[in-house]
Amino acid sequence: MNKDHSIKLFENKNVRVQWVEDEQKWYFSIVDVIEVLTISENPQVYWRVLKKRLLDEGNQSVTNCNVLKMLAPDGKMRLTDVADTEQVLRLVQSIPSKNAEPFKIWLAKVGYERIEETEDPELAFERAMRTYLQKGYSKEWINQRLKTIEIRKDLTDEWNRSGIEKQSDYAILTNEITKAWSGKTVTEYKQLKNLKMESLRDNMTNIELVLNMLAEATTTEISKKENPKTFVESKGIAVKGGSVAGNARKDIEKQLGRSVVSSENAKKYLEGSSKKVIEDKKRQS
Repeated sequence: MNKDHSIKLFENKNVRVQWVEDEQKWYFSIVDVIEVLTISENPQVYWRVLKKRLLDEGNQSVTNCNVLKMLAPDGKMRLTDVADTEQVLRLVQSIPSKNAEPFKIWLAKVGYERIEETEDPELAFERAMRTYLQKGYSKEWINQRLKTIEIRKDLTDEWNRSGIEKQSDYAILTNEITKAWSGKTVTEYKQLKNLKMESLRDNMTNIELVLNMLAEATTTEISKKENPKTFVESKGIAVKGGSVAGNARKDIEKQLGRSVVSSENAKKYLEGSSKKVIEDKKRQS
């Protein structure tokens, strides 16, 4: 999963939100929402009590919430109960609050940009293009990166069609694909590039992006052909798809005489690009 972390303000109060690319959804920190809607001095306790009451009432639409790592007040990434927009709206209905209606309006504004992009996918690509350009990536790299988003969406749609919905399962399958084509797990790959919370794909070279796309596109096509019914079957297909790109990687490395699974990360890449721009300007002047 690709993650867009940010903090939105509602009447000068922070609400931690996270965009999950694979699901095309915003997720909101439940305790932050509760703090906005109530005058409780301890939103964590309020949520525990409310959650129990809703469970006792048989209301699972809110209590079956997800958990994501979010930045806590102590500066560390901690597991946090989160809810998507639909769940938050149901949560609002369960809490008597003068802020209920203003909060619903605010919630709609937060999702408006993504709703626009759903109706017109080109907007999402334009937004991503602007973001990467501002960071200093080359247009060639950006074009590759945007293509990976399309390929990834096709793959997650196929997994969803096969009955896979849990984010933890997505992560396992992604790990299998990555290991099969690169020879490294996602964790090992990120360690090689000296990454922590950063996106692995945003730190791949052009050739790494191409191989990763080949692995995911192949996995999608094999899955469509074999029509897996279980997670274990999908896991086997993930290995098959990744192995196709793995074989391609080995052939490329044989021709180049070096590994294409690189320790180079975005920082090194962007520094190199900046130096090249400066040198080109010097030559032209």
